[in-house]
Amino acid sequence: MKMPGLFFVWFLCICVCLPSAVLGNGNGYVLDKPVTELCLNCLCEALSECNATAICINPKIGTCGIFRITNDYWVDAGKLTINGEHPDTEHAFINCANDPHCAADTIQNYMHQFNQDCNGDGEMDCHDYARIHMLGGFSCEGELPYFYQSKFEECIVNYQEQGFE
Repeated sequence: MKMPGLFFVWFLCICVCLPSAVLGNGNGYVLDKPVTELCLNCLCEALSECNATAICINPKIGTCGIFRITNDYWVDAGKLTINGEHPDTEHAFINCANDPHCAADTIQNYMHQFNQDCNGDGEMDCHDYARIHMLGGFSCEGELPYFYQSKFEECIVNYQEQGFE
C-alpha cells in the first residue's frame, strides 16, 4: 500500500522540482529570447566577424568566443553551461562562451535581464541589444566604439537590403 503513495510523491517531485532544477542550474535553457537571429548574427559579425577559431583558453585575459563574452557577463546571464556541466567547474564559462549556441543563449538571458531602451527611440530593438552587449546593462547610453558600431550598422543594412528585418 505504501508503494503507490511513494510513487506519487516521487512523480510529484519530478514534475515540480526537476524543471526548476534544470532551468536554474545553468544547463542552457532560455525561456525568453528577445534577440532575433539576425541581430545575433550582426553582433557576431561586429565583434569577431564570427571567427570561431579565435577562442579563449583563459578567461582572465578578457573575452571569449564569437560573441566576445566576459566571465562577469556570463555570471550575470545565469551561468549557462553545455552538456550538463556544473556552472562552478573550472572550464564551465570557457566551454559555454566558446560554444555558439550556449553563448547565444547567454546573450538572450543577459538581454532579458537588462532589457532597456538605450538609444531613447522608444523601441527595444537590435540597436539597443548591441549597446547593452558592448557597454553593459548599466551604461548602455554611452558611446560605442567606432569600429564595432560601423561593422554592426553595415551588417544591419546588408540584411535590410536583402529584405530581412
